[in-house]
Amino acid sequence: MATSALKPSPPTVLRKLFGLAGVEFNGSQPWDIQVRDADVYRRTLHKGTLGFGDAYVDGLWDAEQLDETIRHLLDAGVESKTVGWAKVRLVAEVLRHRFFNLQSYKRAFEVGERHYDIGNDVFEAMLDSSMSYSCAYWAKADNLEQAQHDKLDMICRKLELKPGERVLEIGCGWGGLARHAAANYGVEMVGITVSKEQKKLAEERCAGLPVEIVLMDYRLLQGQYDKIVSVGMFEHVGPKNYPVYFRKAFELLRDDGLFLLHTIGSFKAISHTDAWIDRYIFPNGKIPSLHEITRNIEGRFVLEDWHNFGRDYDRTLMAWWDNFDRAWPQLQARYDEKFYRMWKYYLMCCAGYFRSRQGQLWQLVLSKRGRQAMYRSIR
Repeated sequence: MATSALKPSPPTVLRKLFGLAGVEFNGSQPWDIQVRDADVYRRTLHKGTLGFGDAYVDGLWDAEQLDETIRHLLDAGVESKTVGWAKVRLVAEVLRHRFFNLQSYKRAFEVGERHYDIGNDVFEAMLDSSMSYSCAYWAKADNLEQAQHDKLDMICRKLELKPGERVLEIGCGWGGLARHAAANYGVEMVGITVSKEQKKLAEERCAGLPVEIVLMDYRLLQGQYDKIVSVGMFEHVGPKNYPVYFRKAFELLRDDGLFLLHTIGSFKAISHTDAWIDRYIFPNGKIPSLHEITRNIEGRFVLEDWHNFGRDYDRTLMAWWDNFDRAWPQLQARYDEKFYRMWKYYLMCCAGYFRSRQGQLWQLVLSKRGRQAMYRSIR
C-alpha cells in the first residue's frame, strides 16, 4: 500500500498513449516520468500539454533527462493525440487561431512585455556576450560564444554588407547583430523591437556606433534600405499577417537590395501553438511551415538561398540551459523555484522539439527581380 501511495498508477488511456513514445510512468529509463502526485494525470487528461507542463512546474512529476522525455513524446506525435477533456480544449485552440488575428497591431507588444521584459539579468546570464537569442551556427565552433559570432558574421556575409549601406533589422533584440554589423562592416543600422528592456540595453551596448534602436511595430516602418534582416522575429508575425509582413519588406527594400529572413520553421503546417508555450513563454506566437512562407513570397521576391541548420538549435538550447543552471545561485534572489522549473521546462521542450526534427531553422535570402548581381551562397 505504501508503494502504491508513492507511485500512483496512471489511467490506462495515458499509459497506452505515452507508451506509444516508449515513455513509462515511474519507469527505469532516464526519460521516464517519475510521478510525485497523482494529480498530474487529472491535469493532463483535462488540459493536455498545458496541464502536463503546469504539473511539471508545480513539481508533480520529474524526469532525469527531461529533454529526452519531450523528444520521445514528439517523435511519436503524442501531443496531437489528445484524450479526455483536452480534446475539447484543443479544438477551441485551433478555432482561436483560425478566426482571430492573434498577432494584430494591438497585440504586438504583448510578447515584449510578457517575455523579453522579464529581466535582462536572466538573458545576460543565459546567452553569450553578444546576447544573441536565436540559433547559433556550430559548423566550425566548439562553444556558444564562437557559434554565435559565426552566425552573426555569416548573416553579414550573406547580406553582402558594404560600408555606408543603410540596413534595417526587424526585431533587433539586445543589439548584438546591429553592433557586429556596424562595428565590423561599416554599415548604418536601424533596429526595431517591441521590448522596452531590449531597447534600453541595446542602446547602451551600441553606444558610439551608427545604430538607431526604435520601439515600434514593423507595420509602421517607412523609408528605403539597402539591406533588410530579421532574426528570430518572424515567429511572432502569424499567418494572417504574412502578406502584410512581406509586402512591407518589399516596399522598404531597394531594388538591388537583399533581405535575409532567419526563422524557426515547422516540418508541416500546424493549426495552433502549444498551449503551454503560448501561455507562459511566447504569447501569440506561431511557427511557419515551408508552404506558408513560399506562397507569400511567390510573385514578390526571388529566392536566392534557403539554408537549414535546425539541428544546431538543439545544441544552442542545451548551451543556454547550462549557462542558466550555472547562474541560478545568483538569480534565485530575484526568481523563485517555480520560475526555475518553468525556464527548465521551456528550454528542454524546445531542445526536444528540434531534436525530434519537428522544428527546423531556416535562413532565406530574398531579392527583387530588379537585382542584376549574381548571388553566391555563403555557408
